Amino acid sequence: MFLEKDTNSKSRTGWIEVICGSMFSGKTEELIRRLNRARIAKQRVEIFKPHIDKRYSEEDVVSHDSKAIRSIPVESAGQILFYAADMEVIGIDEAQFFDNALASVCTELANNGIRVIVAGLDMDFQGKPFGPIPELMARAEYVTKVHAICMRCGNLAHYSHRIIAGEKLVMLGETDSYEPLCRKCFAEAQKSKA
Repeated sequence: MFLEKDTNSKSRTGWIEVICGSMFSGKTEELIRRLNRARIAKQRVEIFKPHIDKRYSEEDVVSHDSKAIRSIPVESAGQILFYAADMEVIGIDEAQFFDNALASVCTELANNGIRVIVAGLDMDFQGKPFGPIPELMARAEYVTKVHAICMRCGNLAHYSHRIIAGEKLVMLGETDSYEPLCRKCFAEAQKSKA
């Protein structure tokens, strides 16, 4: 596509890491932690987020516990390739909001010797696979599934239950809009909506 191969990339091996789970499970916090470790190791790092995610900051990627890292907001997955040529590590937050080309973009980056770390929701508010995350999980060398704590019973949660009305798939929100639930509590919540 648009990525020019770095002359040093022949000696580097690229790969894809996916960090996924429900809302409030620490995905972005883990992404920031991994990227900061790469920076400490003096690697060239860049992070991207979808331009629609302006909840905490126009440009920074910010976790729910206020950890932040500078990022480049982009409108499409393909734009990432324009900024990635000289990088060794690429981070992508809120990957579920990107177009389906994201899996191909990440594969191209990895094939060119770049470590790609992607974080995002693996399921939408209805409990269905979300955006490009399922394909990324299939293509990734490493998948980390993180969990929140169920707001109703205290068990491990991996569902993002929407607590406000609306059927729109993409609805950015916080604790006033979503709650993490375990399998049992999510099934009960879905039944009560029917």
